[in-house]
Amino acid sequence: MTLTRPDARRNASPYLYGREAAAVARVLEAGQYGHTAITAEFERRIAARLGVPDAVAVTSGTAALHSALLVTGIGPGDEVIVPSMTFCATVQAIRAVGATPRFVDVDPATMCVTPQLVMEAVTDATAAVLPVLFGGRAVDLGPIREALTERDIVVIEDAAHAFGSRDSTRAVGAEGTALTCFSFGPIKNLTCGQGGAVIPRRPEEADAVRRLRLLGVAQSQSERAEITTYQVEDFGLRYQLSAINAAIGLAQLDRFDDTVCARRRLWYAYRNALAELKGVTLVDVDPDRAVPHLCQVRVPHRDQVFAHLRARNIGVGVHYPPNHIQPAFARWRCHLPATERVGREILSLPFHQHLTEADVHHVVTALGRALKTTRGM
Repeated sequence: MTLTRPDARRNASPYLYGREAAAVARVLEAGQYGHTAITAEFERRIAARLGVPDAVAVTSGTAALHSALLVTGIGPGDEVIVPSMTFCATVQAIRAVGATPRFVDVDPATMCVTPQLVMEAVTDATAAVLPVLFGGRAVDLGPIREALTERDIVVIEDAAHAFGSRDSTRAVGAEGTALTCFSFGPIKNLTCGQGGAVIPRRPEEADAVRRLRLLGVAQSQSERAEITTYQVEDFGLRYQLSAINAAIGLAQLDRFDDTVCARRRLWYAYRNALAELKGVTLVDVDPDRAVPHLCQVRVPHRDQVFAHLRARNIGVGVHYPPNHIQPAFARWRCHLPATERVGREILSLPFHQHLTEADVHHVVTALGRALKTTRGM
């Protein structure tokens, strides 16, 4: 049995994606595939779910990070504090604006930064902090918010994994003290097929992201249809979310509460089953408040365990190789002991809402056999 996302979806009910298929068909029939009223409706629905005034949809989570960095003025000469334990897209967005990544360690129990780790990394050159809400877990920087504000340091949340998650007081994206960047990519809890969004702190930030995503043009697409010219006011990029992708997102939003329940139920099933295995540490995503995006364990002899499971059609993975040891970022390499240790141990187990609890037990049983096989190494 191959427990990978493509196989699980092939075996799923043929009616599972009927709502998405119908939504895309309506867009295709209308003949308008770019940024349309469908995109605007998706933005309104996202904002309403979060309880915020505005959400600005863009083409991807990476585009959201890049846009947030640009509109807050982060650029050459600025340092951005960022955990090394993240997908490389986070760091590439920092490099795209000419800023310098200042890598920090993580709490190995959660794979997330802590307020203390952030403050220990702050320098006179620090212009932004970019916490990564790893696996869906919210990161609460409340204890240092005032200190960051006093230093004029902006917080931009990489919430690519965390749509729908909460911390102890708020929904991710809802507080308004940080710019929050979501991804709605192919494997996210809420998918548009491809997409992302920036949750701005203020109306002027929303306006700036909207101009940026439309190549710096001041007029919206609907406004341009009624006039004979338009104004290009600033630098811009083609970061609009298409109506096709927005239609998929709207259909997904209609049953997002079911997705939340399914992901939490499966994460708890993993936790209960893994309790029987010695030498396995489950990474805590705070599932009572988070919408789990990953289910990860730390295991000895990770590479051998990985190979053993893949050979038996168990779709495990590694999220992520630490960035501070990547060749592209060698200039900023530093010693991060916790990140380097967990980087050798982490293993992502198959995890998506189309799994069953029987699948979970199959994976854990196979993991137990792999651990026994590699124990003598």
